[in-house]
Amino acid sequence: MTTPILERATVLPPLQLGRLTVDPAVVLAPMAGITNPAFRTLCREFGAGLYVCEMITTRALVERNEKTLQMVRATTDEADAFSVQLYGVDPATVARAVGMLVDERVAGTRPAHIDLNFGCPVPKVTRKGGGSALPWRRRLFGDIVRAAVGAAGDVPVTVKTRIGIDPQHVTYLEAGRIAQDAGAAAITLHGRTADQLYSGTADWAPIARLVEEVDIPVLGNGDLWEADDAVRMVAETGCAGVVVGRGCLGRPWLFGDLAAAFAGSSRRALPSLREVAAVMHRHATLLSADQGELHGCTDFRKHVAWYLKGFSVGSDIRRALAMVSGLDELAELIDRIPDQPYPLAVLGAPRGRTTPPRPVALPEGWLDDRDDPRPPKGAELQVSGG
Repeated sequence: MTTPILERATVLPPLQLGRLTVDPAVVLAPMAGITNPAFRTLCREFGAGLYVCEMITTRALVERNEKTLQMVRATTDEADAFSVQLYGVDPATVARAVGMLVDERVAGTRPAHIDLNFGCPVPKVTRKGGGSALPWRRRLFGDIVRAAVGAAGDVPVTVKTRIGIDPQHVTYLEAGRIAQDAGAAAITLHGRTADQLYSGTADWAPIARLVEEVDIPVLGNGDLWEADDAVRMVAETGCAGVVVGRGCLGRPWLFGDLAAAFAGSSRRALPSLREVAAVMHRHATLLSADQGELHGCTDFRKHVAWYLKGFSVGSDIRRALAMVSGLDELAELIDRIPDQPYPLAVLGAPRGRTTPPRPVALPEGWLDDRDDPRPPKGAELQVSGG
């Protein structure tokens, strides 16, 4: 892997969350269907600070839904740093779910960190008052954070949110103050409103404003496609760390770049196709070990286009890879692709979903009373199962 020189490097100190030290201060964002045990292991092998599992629904966890219990499993190398993100809209249910994780160790280990999701913009979540819609109900928001912190004991609880519902309903500053007062160890801010979904360009200015507003660490999230972006975000906002989501899709070595950047090194990875192919096979092997070869390779199919983005690959091989069902078949197909240097044209380009903006689906009357502490009726039942 070649290593071009960046114009600027910086050193970011470790992030302290209670007794948990995150070094480097780089967090793998929870992504549904992506940040399973196999992907977390792969990213850990390239080097970062904290790896969060897929978002877990508190109602499903409390009900001991079988799929959810499987999703919340820790891997053997996560024994001291297992990280869980929870979604919930009822303080009592959130507290029970946190208690299960901390006291019963339903993940197989006691989590080192719990994050609360108040940033999801998906309609099936917001229309029930959850995700990025919830901070608008400030009393309910504060009650949920306090309930989680109280049940977590010495396990640090953090919060992830967005700028607000839309430009007319901005919540991030108040949410930061409430989260801090409720005992949150840190807050992550994605530089978009909920109505933007994943469109346009993330606005990092609110991250800088939140850093000025609260005393707890602020982590920045949004449009971190390269290590350069993370270095620039820290320089521009003063954030204490970064949370990386779509930027690592098909590029788990990005965490190695980030670790190098925040250690003050200019080393960056530009893997050849042969090197990318080895990572692809390693990823599929980890999925197969966890899920069985057929299911693991089937799950791996969605990653193929991300790994091969920008490379010259014949349409027949792409079609075959989209239907791959075994590790030997995968190895044979990727061996048929001629080796080539990393496509520089894709550097800095968006990855993953890029949905157009649209109005946020909200429960009827949701915007009427910000101090209504009641959970939305039946909200968690609609998204149970993890």
